[in-house]
Amino acid sequence: MANNNRKVVLVGTGMVGMSFAYAALNQSLCDELVLIDLNEVRAKGEAMDLNHGLAFSNSSMKIYFGNYSDCSDAEIVIICAGVAQKPDETRLHLLQRNTKVFEAIVPRVVSSGFDGIFLVATNPVDIMTRVTYELSGFNAAKVIGTGTTLDTARLRYLLGTYFEIDPRHIHAYVIGEHGDSEFVPWSQAIIAVKHINEMLAAYPDRYRMEDLEQITQNVRHAAYEIIKAKGSTYYGIGMAICRIVRAIFSNENSVFTCSVRLRGEYGLRKDVFIGNPCIINSSGANRILELSLTEEELEQLKSSYQILDENFLSIF
Repeated sequence: MANNNRKVVLVGTGMVGMSFAYAALNQSLCDELVLIDLNEVRAKGEAMDLNHGLAFSNSSMKIYFGNYSDCSDAEIVIICAGVAQKPDETRLHLLQRNTKVFEAIVPRVVSSGFDGIFLVATNPVDIMTRVTYELSGFNAAKVIGTGTTLDTARLRYLLGTYFEIDPRHIHAYVIGEHGDSEFVPWSQAIIAVKHINEMLAAYPDRYRMEDLEQITQNVRHAAYEIIKAKGSTYYGIGMAICRIVRAIFSNENSVFTCSVRLRGEYGLRKDVFIGNPCIINSSGANRILELSLTEEELEQLKSSYQILDENFLSIF
């Protein structure tokens, strides 16, 4: 990117947004962080609180409350604004309300002259990323959702515990909707240097596919459990946003299961945004990695794709 000042604008200073902001401060993630919120008093207070911790960090970030004009020279605009998910409420239940929120946000960001990358975390994230794409008119590579990045981290954590292996050496993914139709393509899962089927075959008394399917269910329902226990989820997703932002700023070419627009992969050609491994660098979602799915897995992906497309069309 042309701008050497790593400037991020955060729209939405709720728990998810501020979990990102706090993690960003502690990681010295950017040079400038601007907070925007409909509740200006809250945003100002959050900026003050973060600034008061600067003396205890290794960061020299400039943090302040701002407005949409501040997006003009930002490299990344992160959208966390929206209605929070309630107990027993699916992410798709948020769709109508959060679409209205985005209709008030995205055009104002674009009108500022912003030409960077949108990173969307608001649920239902796949559809809200598509909404951002439609409202902004941006190239699809510059509109990214957090997708199933956190779900994949949850999966690797649980698999690491199960196999007693560092999760960083587990290569398995959650793909599809960040929601009830997400799934794990086990055909693509590798534990260190062994395919997961090799592990099951080598240790039949220790590892079972039934246990892995239970792990899949635990990942899928993790957010509901956290919401039931403490009202909302925010630490994990805040750190996931940080990790994606770092990959953009550092031009890493790192692979994340972000929500990205399919461009013919898997024979799916509509403008649906869905969680799938993709290469993230300074240009955004640089390349989608099409997995060699089994027929059953492909049907699961198509089902998830159809749910996302039908729900998007229902709001317009």
